[in-house]
Amino acid sequence: MNNYEAEVVDRWGNTDAYKQSKARTSKYSDADFQSAKIDQEAATELFVSAFGNGFTVDSTEAQKAVRAHRDAISKWFYECSVEMQKQLALLYIEDPRFKEYYESRNRGLAQYVHDAIVAQ
Repeated sequence: MNNYEAEVVDRWGNTDAYKQSKARTSKYSDADFQSAKIDQEAATELFVSAFGNGFTVDSTEAQKAVRAHRDAISKWFYECSVEMQKQLALLYIEDPRFKEYYESRNRGLAQYVHDAIVAQ
């Protein structure tokens, strides 16, 4: 088990979401993982577009990205409730690894994603 996997197990190993995700992903092929990545990237691009075009976090465009983000997680990993998504949003601004993912797309995007998710 690598450090990342150990951290995941330590933080979320007792949760239903973790168990559901492990059960699903244990059956995935490389093509399935690639499809999951495509869905996640599509949701991120919706955030990039909404942010880049100056839409407010509660706009239709930003909220479309929020729904796509939650739907991608629910489709590929675990049933992601609005409350769970809001918890994830905290990681996007508090954990440097997650923050960098969004910030590498557009400076300020991590905060925008967080705020859009919280605004739903």
